[in-house]
Amino acid sequence: MALRIGLAGWAYKDWAGIVYPRRLPRGFHQAGYLSEFFDTLEINTSFYQPPRPEICQRWLEQVNANPRFLFTAKLWKKFTHEQGATSEDERVVRAGFDVIRDAGKLGAVLLQFPFSFHREAEKEALLAALLIRFSDYPLVVEMRHSSWNDERFYDLLRKHGAGFCNIDQPLIGRSLNPSERTTAQIGYVRLHGRRYDTWFSDDPALSPTERYNYLYTAAELQPWADRIRTVTASAPTTFIITNNHFGGKGAVNALQLINMLSGERAKAPSTLVENFPQLEPVTIPIRAAAIDATTPSLFPL
Repeated sequence: MALRIGLAGWAYKDWAGIVYPRRLPRGFHQAGYLSEFFDTLEINTSFYQPPRPEICQRWLEQVNANPRFLFTAKLWKKFTHEQGATSEDERVVRAGFDVIRDAGKLGAVLLQFPFSFHREAEKEALLAALLIRFSDYPLVVEMRHSSWNDERFYDLLRKHGAGFCNIDQPLIGRSLNPSERTTAQIGYVRLHGRRYDTWFSDDPALSPTERYNYLYTAAELQPWADRIRTVTASAPTTFIITNNHFGGKGAVNALQLINMLSGERAKAPSTLVENFPQLEPVTIPIRAAAIDATTPSLFPL
């Protein structure tokens, strides 16, 4: 069993002095720094624009000190949220992903669909076509609308060897409920937070990141720790991604989950512990200058 817990993205300005040091050491790289504490990161920028091969190579070099580290990556929204993706679009996506895959560091490609993507014949056909189109990658599918809670959908994923993404989201209307399901050798969990008031808000005065401004309590995380144990019992490789990234809250909850699932105190950025005292009993604070970049600091599960 290989359980990897990490964060969705890493390039957030509001993490300065919270997740990242207040004064950055020479040669500091965000992904490299996080790979000292977490053994996976979900590439978020690939949802908005495919990363160039040279950028992917640079990311690989930054996390190289951690032999357990694997990236996951979101598929470009041209394929999941829009129409008319071309063969050239596919070529550009593959150019970056293949660099990571060929290095043995691509754990999963996430096909994230919006809440508005309801289950119907046309949408099912689109999904099936994507699962075939990118079948050479380890695929995971995230749906948010409860119409997809259907055995025919899960059978489709099993047929194509694609994993199912279990999510925590604000339960509004026909939102998909929390689950502990596996359909492939890859297990996947994403925690989005529970900001009911901003999740579907179109208020232009609100920052788009406000919907992820949520900190889970330890009591709220415990049921997810139990679900994760169920997922890992069926999936040899499982990824847990915290997407409630605003103000570093996802990093807090990821470290708490590491503690819950390993029974050991997790190493944590000292600035994060200073900002969130609830981490003190479950982590070992590490200052940036004290980090030995040649020795991974992750726990084995």
